[in-house]
Amino acid sequence: MSLQAHSNAAAWRRRLPGLTAGPRQLALVICLALLTALLLKPWTHNSYLEVAGETLFVGVVLLFAFNAAGSWRQRWLPAWVAQLLAIGLGAALAPLAVQLLSLGGDFSAFLHSRPRLAGYWMVFTNAAIIGTLFALGALYRERDAQARAQALQFALERETLLRQAADARLHLLTAQIEPHFLLNTLANVQELVESGSPRAVPVFRSLIAYLRAALPQLQQETATLGDEERLLRSYLELMLMRMPDRLTFQIDMAPELRCLRFPPMALLTLVENAIRHGIDPACAGGAIDIGARRLADNTVQVWVADTGVGMSETAGLGTGLSNLQHRLQAFFGPDARLDLSEQSPHGLRAELRFVAPPA
Repeated sequence: MSLQAHSNAAAWRRRLPGLTAGPRQLALVICLALLTALLLKPWTHNSYLEVAGETLFVGVVLLFAFNAAGSWRQRWLPAWVAQLLAIGLGAALAPLAVQLLSLGGDFSAFLHSRPRLAGYWMVFTNAAIIGTLFALGALYRERDAQARAQALQFALERETLLRQAADARLHLLTAQIEPHFLLNTLANVQELVESGSPRAVPVFRSLIAYLRAALPQLQQETATLGDEERLLRSYLELMLMRMPDRLTFQIDMAPELRCLRFPPMALLTLVENAIRHGIDPACAGGAIDIGARRLADNTVQVWVADTGVGMSETAGLGTGLSNLQHRLQAFFGPDARLDLSEQSPHGLRAELRFVAPPA
């Protein structure tokens, strides 16, 4: 059962305390009545059935009074005080009603019968003591149930706030990536224009077409790894137009992972970082290898590896990689991580690891 269902059930029990626990309370009252009758039998001349009938009647009256007082909503008297008063009133009136019924309603005969008065006080005293103990126990259990229900409600509210905070943080980090990516890409186009390269115009056209397809992905909350793969191919084909003799790439995504929900532009950040800090500074350029697979323990491994200049000539975590690490943890949980390692003989491998349920 979900946390919301637990909270709703607890709230319903608080509204109808007498009805939800009625069968258990009734069984307990019957057992107490029969045990009390057994204890009172040596002190009375009545048969056990008569004593048991009287104690059972008194017990049921006390149970009804207790539940009725608990359901009575008023502001001037706490519910638990009303329940204890109801127990005392029921303990006084129920044995009296039994005595009057046996005498045909003759109250005077009851007052002048010493055995009946003694029997009344005996039943009243036991009913008051046992009823009060029963009421205190029930009030304790009810208070404990209310405390657990309140704890569940607090946990539900905390869970909701944490989810909202994670969503807000994810959207903020995604919004920070948008200008970072755009500025870096436009800087590449600027280099072509300033150098007078004839490839500047077709590259610029490809960039416009790419951005028209890519920018909506920044606000897409249901982006998948398959969407990311398509964006990577578009971006790398754009980069191929800029450096056709210095860049090669391959993408190998496990087909069953293409429907996996994935932070928008997450892999694109790694690829853009590999080109800017790995392939571009290398005299001979390099290759980029991108892939994703699921391991035996449901851990998903996604990587971007390049044969560029490597980590030794690369600056530390920039805005893109720093944001990506936080986005992964906001998206997949605190165990998600981004690892950077050098490749042999040169290059850098960026690897994402996170746990994702099977499709």
